[in-house]
Amino acid sequence: MMRVLIACESSGVSRRTFRALGHDAYSCDILPADDGETIFHIQDDAAHIMGRPWDLVIAHPPCTRLCNSGVRWLHERDLWDDMRAGAEFFLCCLSANAPRVAVENPVMHGHARKIVGRGPDFTVQPWQFGDDFKKRTCFWTRGLPALVPTSILDGSTAVAEVHRAAPGPDRWKLRSKTYPGIAAAMAAQWTQ
Repeated sequence: MMRVLIACESSGVSRRTFRALGHDAYSCDILPADDGETIFHIQDDAAHIMGRPWDLVIAHPPCTRLCNSGVRWLHERDLWDDMRAGAEFFLCCLSANAPRVAVENPVMHGHARKIVGRGPDFTVQPWQFGDDFKKRTCFWTRGLPALVPTSILDGSTAVAEVHRAAPGPDRWKLRSKTYPGIAAAMAAQWTQ
């Protein structure tokens, strides 16, 4: 049994997946848990929790100012300080107090990548793990192998639902969701 922190997760998808396999898993986010969990969800800034000893930390820091899709707004809206703060938090996640760490984000623009100091260790798509969707997901890791695909899907029928999400107050939530197949692969492959 491993002690696992899923940082910046309010959905509970990964937390529930790890707990179902018998691990002592907690999610942490500034938002309450979507599933109403109050015992295994810590409502706090993840930076306050990552210094505690964990066996495995998987972090999903906000990507709004780090992702390639939003780079145009940095100059237009003078969001450079927000971008630097986001990159510093990303690095805080990557240096969590655990021998095994994974930080997930979409494709990062060059300004943030320069602060982070490197690109991702590997990328995956949900269809590679049985969820027939497209959403390139990048992982920066420490002490962990790349995830091995678990599905025979080839991506030819995959739908890009996150890219087609309609504007609205919850669009960010849909675009940041963790697909169950990727959560299952993390729980099965990274706890051995």
